[in-house]
Amino acid sequence: MTDLTADRPSWEADVLLKDGRVAQLRPIVPADAEKLVEFYARVSDESKYLRFFAPYPTLSQRDVARFTQVDQDRRVAFVVTLHDDIIGVGRYDAVTDDEAEVAFLVEDAHQGRGVAQLLLEHLAQAGRERGLAEFTADVLPSNNRMMQVFREMGYRVGGQVEDGVQRLSFRIDPTDSALDVMRAREQRAEATSIERIFEARSIAVVGASRRQDSIGQAMVRNLVLGDYQGSVYAVNSAAEAVSGLPAYKTVKDIPGEVDLAIVAVPAESVNDVVLDCAAKGVHGLVVISAGFAEEGPAGRKRQRTLLNLCRSYGLRLVGPNCLGVINTTQAVQLNASLATSMPPQGRVGFFCQSGALGTAILESVARRGLGLSTFVSAGNRADVSGNDLLQYWSEDETTEVVLLYLESIGNPRKFSRIARRVSQSKPIVAVKSGRSTQGVPVGHAVKRSTAPQAAVDAMFRQAGVIQVDTLEEMFDVAQILAHQPLPAGNRISVVGNSDAMGLLVADAATAAGLQVLDPVPLGANANADDFEVAIEAALANPDVDALMVVYIPPINTSGEEVADVLAAVGEQSDKPIVSTFLGSEGVPELLRVADVRGGSAGRGSVPSYSAPESAVRALARVVTYAEWASRDHGEYPAALDHRTGDARAIVQEVLEQAPRGAVLSTEQVHQLLACYGIDLWTWINVHTVEEAIEAADSLGWDVVLKAGSEHLRARPDLAHVWRDIHDADDMKEAWEGLTGWTGMRAETRFFVQRSAPDGIPVSFTVIEDPLFGPLVSFGLAGAPSELLGDRAYGIPPLTDSDAEAMIAGLRSAPLLYGYRGSDPVDIPGLQDVILRLAAMKDDLPEIAELDLEPVLVTAQGFSALSARAKVVPSSDRRGEWYVRRLSRPSVLGDTLA
Repeated sequence: MTDLTADRPSWEADVLLKDGRVAQLRPIVPADAEKLVEFYARVSDESKYLRFFAPYPTLSQRDVARFTQVDQDRRVAFVVTLHDDIIGVGRYDAVTDDEAEVAFLVEDAHQGRGVAQLLLEHLAQAGRERGLAEFTADVLPSNNRMMQVFREMGYRVGGQVEDGVQRLSFRIDPTDSALDVMRAREQRAEATSIERIFEARSIAVVGASRRQDSIGQAMVRNLVLGDYQGSVYAVNSAAEAVSGLPAYKTVKDIPGEVDLAIVAVPAESVNDVVLDCAAKGVHGLVVISAGFAEEGPAGRKRQRTLLNLCRSYGLRLVGPNCLGVINTTQAVQLNASLATSMPPQGRVGFFCQSGALGTAILESVARRGLGLSTFVSAGNRADVSGNDLLQYWSEDETTEVVLLYLESIGNPRKFSRIARRVSQSKPIVAVKSGRSTQGVPVGHAVKRSTAPQAAVDAMFRQAGVIQVDTLEEMFDVAQILAHQPLPAGNRISVVGNSDAMGLLVADAATAAGLQVLDPVPLGANANADDFEVAIEAALANPDVDALMVVYIPPINTSGEEVADVLAAVGEQSDKPIVSTFLGSEGVPELLRVADVRGGSAGRGSVPSYSAPESAVRALARVVTYAEWASRDHGEYPAALDHRTGDARAIVQEVLEQAPRGAVLSTEQVHQLLACYGIDLWTWINVHTVEEAIEAADSLGWDVVLKAGSEHLRARPDLAHVWRDIHDADDMKEAWEGLTGWTGMRAETRFFVQRSAPDGIPVSFTVIEDPLFGPLVSFGLAGAPSELLGDRAYGIPPLTDSDAEAMIAGLRSAPLLYGYRGSDPVDIPGLQDVILRLAAMKDDLPEIAELDLEPVLVTAQGFSALSARAKVVPSSDRRGEWYVRRLSRPSVLGDTLA
């Protein structure tokens, strides 16, 4: 029997309300009785009437018992809480095997904050897990707000009025429209929570000090000298004033509102600050203080306590152990960081984790003249993560390019989903450290991954993220994206006054996958007019997609006239221009165009590189991104013929017999794959030559006889095979031959199988990774592909274009598309198998691994000869795909950002 209480932890969630505040959603328990009565007392008489259709001033003891004592199966109830106080209740009561009635009640003070929508999302997911298909709700026609909740959820709502009551009904399948609504709300809430940090109107610096070398003193100084446009309050229990500002003993003592608190006190005092800020109504904390997860088990425990405390009081947390946050917008001018000066204003949003590295990043940004819109150093990334920033930047008008320095990725599945959406309108450039070691920095508690680095690379590629290896490469690429238009193709022209440099550019560009048209050598004595004519001619050529300009100044020449030409042309060009100008790196003053927003360098400014190889390498990455952004990314296929319920039943049956997991039998694997429309090549287990002849006759002859050990089902490649069996005499000869080889040992197994057509052997694999979740891989079967690591990876759910890209991305792909005159194989058929396996793995997290190999593919189709699968218990129900929730540490040391 299934343990229904096991679902309760997975049903607990930290959630964001519409206004960006954190709340908790969880199943109701009998101990909530007193809190429920207090909640009900705060609800207005009107809201009670709309809920119960009659005056209902108080709850009786029987009511309280009925509402708090539920079986979490046929009767499920959730509460949303703030500071342990209930602010909303939602429940369903099953009325048939697949239908339940749903109802909500939200405290008046919190209506309009999205509480009911969150409850409905989570109740629908719980209902799906319990086998429900439809919800009904009775609503008074005057209850416009609740009617709106149901109709705006993306479900197809129907209903009719009976006896003055509107009865609504809707299926709770996670349709595309319902998911779109949910993700739009998720994006808006997460963006709002970050917006309230970046656009804080008042800031308290807790730990502000009069000591010049203290962190608290630096934070006050940087805010004031950075010309912050809001109010700054110093909090110091032992001082009257700090840096000319009056000091307050606590945050609660501050007379005005406080949006954001910067915390620079010893780690053991931070929790007291959280309580102080919560009492004041502060929205978020930036904890500069160290002494948390980066310091071992005791620090990890302290960090988890800090996060739980912040979440329970509705605060967002940046850090701890971080550098801080920056917003260069003129209306804000926020430097809530340890950086001594504000970076120049620009169009680039930057997220990093390491505080020490953040300082170096800001120095590089200033040196290159690359302006930033916003900057976050998240430190240990206990709460606010790169995913939150992507949600904010996706709609931030001041940010056009996103840069990420990722030392760890806590929730790759969510990152991939969000980044894919953002990349379609704003380029994302990412450095992922630890690529060779898969290491995680101290202080970053994430689940260990068994996935190869190729899978991480595939995640970035699938999401359209420009992945680079170093910070220098990141800035090289960002200079183009922030100042130049995207290229329409990979054809470049080279204009320069150095033949040697021109050849270097051509060689580097060709190696990077760019197509170089005839270079335009101008000679060492070329002047500004010569450059202008050549540049305009190159840009006017319809066969040119981008331009590389090389300028090495003659002796005693400043190059200002050539710079004027480059800047003037760059401002007007609709094709990207990059340069090696005077050996400069960044966006030199001479090549800058005025920014209408008041930033350091406007659109049309021409970036320069100290080495031509760096320029063309960066340009090649931009070309790849432009091609990705311009193409059709396909559609998620409809699961019209998938028998997901039957597949779950097979897995459940195996796990009931083997609670710790088991390898599936051949018959079970055959049945499981058949649920997703994948048929294995038929083979029949036989024990005598007579059974073998009967089996071959049922298969229509032209069969093979296989003999091997008891492990044959798991490793059919270890079998001995007798081929070309066309009649009974052939079978008798084969049986005699193979039984002579095996000596008829007891463990020997014999199988009859139809002869497979010749074809190219390929293999498919799906696994459940502790960090990434479901992974699908594909490649040619055999040792060469394994030795060369020639496999393609994808993270479900996959679109048809993703599956096509996986096949085409193999180095050995030409063998499949028609190599040296051979016929192309059934590419659509391979795509279909990838998509079906991806859907199966997405539906069934209990499948620890499944190998489909060998599969012989021809122009006419494919033959899957063998498969092996293993299932294990899993607590992952893929709920994060269908409901909104903030990541929460599940065990000490595990944090999903």
